[in-house]
Amino acid sequence: MATMADVAREAGVSVSTVSHVINGTRFVADGTRERVLAAVESTGYAAGTLARSLVASGTKSIGLAISAISNFYFADLVAALESQVRLAGYTLLLTETHDDPEEELRVVQALHQRRVDGILLATEAQGPGSPSLRYLSQLNIPTVLVDRCASPRFDQVGTENVESSAHLVLHLARRGHRRIGMIAGQDGLSTSTERFQGYQAGLARAGLALDPRLVRTGRSNAETAEVAVGALMDLAEPPTALFVANNHMTIGVMRALDRRGVRVPEDVALTVFDDFEWASIFHPRLTAIAQPIREIAVRSVRLLAERIADPDQPPRTVRLRPRFMHRDSCGCVHRTPRHGRATTSHDADP
Repeated sequence: MATMADVAREAGVSVSTVSHVINGTRFVADGTRERVLAAVESTGYAAGTLARSLVASGTKSIGLAISAISNFYFADLVAALESQVRLAGYTLLLTETHDDPEEELRVVQALHQRRVDGILLATEAQGPGSPSLRYLSQLNIPTVLVDRCASPRFDQVGTENVESSAHLVLHLARRGHRRIGMIAGQDGLSTSTERFQGYQAGLARAGLALDPRLVRTGRSNAETAEVAVGALMDLAEPPTALFVANNHMTIGVMRALDRRGVRVPEDVALTVFDDFEWASIFHPRLTAIAQPIREIAVRSVRLLAERIADPDQPPRTVRLRPRFMHRDSCGCVHRTPRHGRATTSHDADP
């Protein structure tokens, strides 16, 4: 059975350095950390002694590493996850990563040091090169990726982004719009990539060519989105309709349009990804894609509990279908009941 000393000899470092890397108790240079993690894998130390001891000594706690808690969607997701974790008999430990890879690794190590039974990672763990994903994989820590399906090596739960984004764009095109702009999310995020793919697919299905001038990144925040939509509206031929790729950016877009005196939907039609509590009381009420937040939480916690019970089962990917909340900002006018709820659709076609 491999020991920490075996790992240290293999990596050419001290036992204390191995301990710091495994437990996240001190900063270790990237090159040294990579050698230690490689030695952990080659000696079988993590997959054997450490992983079994963690499962056996369960603390009945789950770690949640999440990005941008200030975003309405993530705030709602935290509440839903906490409720499901509590129902499963665990306590939730919450940390924020700010979508920064170094901070993400640090908080994952900190959660591991606290001996959580498993980790919910609702942040951008991007592909095989992600330091945090390598760490979680090599130490065999039960993990579920939530919201962003970034690696099939892990259990992961997320919304279907491509077809639902195409749905919004095609809906605008069927209302006669030929210059449909997009405020895209942060570069490098899997959700941003998928929603841009949906934008392209919607244009193609409508027989419209992609015009790169009509796409601006809002970097997934309201302030940058406000600047981005200003640039679009300053074009010699501005868009007549917009697709905004998350709800935080929607706030900036609405603010910018209001300051310019641009009316929605009379001057520019608007569709957005992410429904939120105020969307139905905005004027106009926002046509949006609503993610199934409660179902995401239920499925994520269920997968994690199953992973804790059986660490060796194959990884699973779950994609959940969102709802189309058909309101007024797209230019369609509905008779609305006094309670103000939108018409909804589960169908793929507008």
